[in-house]
Amino acid sequence: MLNTIARPVINTVAISHFTQRQPLPLLRRINHRIHSLPAVQIRMSSSQSETIEHIVLFNVKPSTESTQLAAMVNGLNSLRSLPMLLHISAGPLLRNRSSSLNFTHILHSRYRTKEDLANYSAHDAHLSVVRSNVLPICDDIMAVDWVAQNLQGPAEVQPGSAMRVQFVKLKEGLGDTEKGEVLGVIGGLKDKFDGIDQLSFGENFSPARAKGFSLASIGIFAGVKELDALEGNVQITEEKDKVRDYIDSLIVVDYVVPSTQSASL
Repeated sequence: MLNTIARPVINTVAISHFTQRQPLPLLRRINHRIHSLPAVQIRMSSSQSETIEHIVLFNVKPSTESTQLAAMVNGLNSLRSLPMLLHISAGPLLRNRSSSLNFTHILHSRYRTKEDLANYSAHDAHLSVVRSNVLPICDDIMAVDWVAQNLQGPAEVQPGSAMRVQFVKLKEGLGDTEKGEVLGVIGGLKDKFDGIDQLSFGENFSPARAKGFSLASIGIFAGVKELDALEGNVQITEEKDKVRDYIDSLIVVDYVVPSTQSASL
């Protein structure tokens, strides 16, 4: 971009003009020109156009030993050293609000691209944790992936934050119009409730392990108190009622992002 700076045309008038006074040293002349330009404000955006969300829900067998459970959670959290990750957190659920499916633990991770997610999934360190620490103690696992558009705020979710994760299974026979209405309601919830610090939502692009759930969302709150204030909110209830007839079933779980030290609890 420096090549675009206009250079003065040297002519006899200019030469005679500058010979009438002592020329400034080169560095002083450059500084003079820079400081005479209008100030340019540079802003670093807190969002990127796309963020890939990856949620895995686990149902750990009741007979699992505490040491095995700790090895699973610690092993999953140790994957934060992988370079393709923007964020990863794994731990026990605070609440499982779903009556049909029982889950005990969650993993949430974020990536810049779908390719980064694929590289994470195929990485030897990830495969080792899954084979050695996850599969032997879990009797049910489901996963949902989606593209969050224009996610506002940091990709890293701070320890102590509370999350509400929701998966939506639509009734059969519905089209893009109804799907768009459901996504529109989910996307508008942040404007209806100030306690939501960050909202991510989208359509699942990995159906193999999603059990038929095609839409997903994450609401992030400062803490459990702010999350619990969501209950009984009239505006939220009214918005959900607009699309309730389109929904076959829901999975809703709550989770508190643990500190590194308490991730295995």
